[in-house]
Amino acid sequence: MSTSTPPTDPAPDHTAEPAPAPEPASAPEPALAPEPALAPEPALAPELVPGGAAAHPVALDLSGRTALVTGAAGGIGRACALRLAAAGALVRAVDRDADGLAALTGAASGLPGTVRPHVLDLTDLDAAERAAAGTDVLVNNAGLQLVRPIEQFPPDVFHTVLTVMLEAPFRLIRGALPHMYAQGWGRIVNISSVHGLRASPFKSAYVAAKHGLEGLSKTAALEGAPHGVTSTCVNPGYVRTPLVEQQLTDQAAAHGIPPERVLTDVLLRDTAVKRLIEPAEVAEAVAYLCTPQAAFVTGTSLALDGGWTAH
Repeated sequence: MSTSTPPTDPAPDHTAEPAPAPEPASAPEPALAPEPALAPEPALAPELVPGGAAAHPVALDLSGRTALVTGAAGGIGRACALRLAAAGALVRAVDRDADGLAALTGAASGLPGTVRPHVLDLTDLDAAERAAAGTDVLVNNAGLQLVRPIEQFPPDVFHTVLTVMLEAPFRLIRGALPHMYAQGWGRIVNISSVHGLRASPFKSAYVAAKHGLEGLSKTAALEGAPHGVTSTCVNPGYVRTPLVEQQLTDQAAAHGIPPERVLTDVLLRDTAVKRLIEPAEVAEAVAYLCTPQAAFVTGTSLALDGGWTAH
């Protein structure tokens, strides 16, 4: 079911690839947030070329470690799952998209680590907490979006967004911490957004969830520090995904402008670096946060926003 987009620029929404949970039957089907639009595709640096000789510049060995990534069937989650598997981890790839997880598993064939698909709807909070048991690295990435003014925002959808994007991460962290504490080591990486640091109109549920995730991450950092567990947010701007590319025409129609102007005038308006960030760039930041060298990085937010928050 399509939804109308307010005439003003809704501003970028986070860049985690949505892995929305099914909504109550009574709630209108939320439109997944238009992931930031694509600027003309830049030539990737050699280290970001998939399969390239220098594809993984961050030295990371997660052999013997178990990682869990939510929203792993596409976008940022997929890139993170593959990156952690490339570092030797056993990756529990969580998503409700069984076909996407099957494709991910195939893509991970031949990597040092292993990707094991775990089909799960994150609105099942008890199941989410159970899935996190025994996890060494937790990447909370799944999300969804509906763009609508507050007075028109369906309460059921607001509830679903906060369930998937805030309450589920809490339950996943809760399930992972006993194992992390027992071994004296753990990494929690929450894929937040520039919208965890800045608000935009028409995105009340998304902005509320991401701001809440920032607070949850800080609290986990303070509690986890004595146990060797770090908790950090990664805050991307718009990320290049098929979802974004497919929406250029729709955004152009909604705003009454040519598709090429959607990139510059709408999605990348507040970004100093006029391009989208690649999923692999976000995944490499996640990899860095799992290294021994990042053991002092906790309770903070790593903005990958092309200068957005410099304003």
